[in-house]
Amino acid sequence: MSGRRLLLVEDNEDSRVMLTRRLERRGYAVRTAEDGLAAVAAVREERPELMLLDLSLPGMDGWTVARTLRDEAEFADLPIIALTAHAMAGQRERAIEAGCDDYATKPVEFAALIEAIEALLARGDG
Repeated sequence: MSGRRLLLVEDNEDSRVMLTRRLERRGYAVRTAEDGLAAVAAVREERPELMLLDLSLPGMDGWTVARTLRDEAEFADLPIIALTAHAMAGQRERAIEAGCDDYATKPVEFAALIEAIEALLARGDG
């Protein structure tokens, strides 16, 4: 999976740095964005193969980012994994309805996240 391009959208610097390092150690090429507007711009410019999207972002939240990208035909199939610290009832369903393909709660269980990333990337390779 070496060099697969991921976009990590996370406004918390500690979480962003930690996840970036762990993903890079796994061989992924990670670009980051700190807010929703930067995330949409990065997807349009960089064309990542998968996006990890925090739902609670300043400015444009993750729900809106997912809907915005899903409304653009060229990004309709971009795999998106929602990340959230708010594991409340109905959040997973709401994230899927917004256009996310999967959902992970924070703190992220890294092995499960890698499994989800690899499954979604493999689906796109098919």
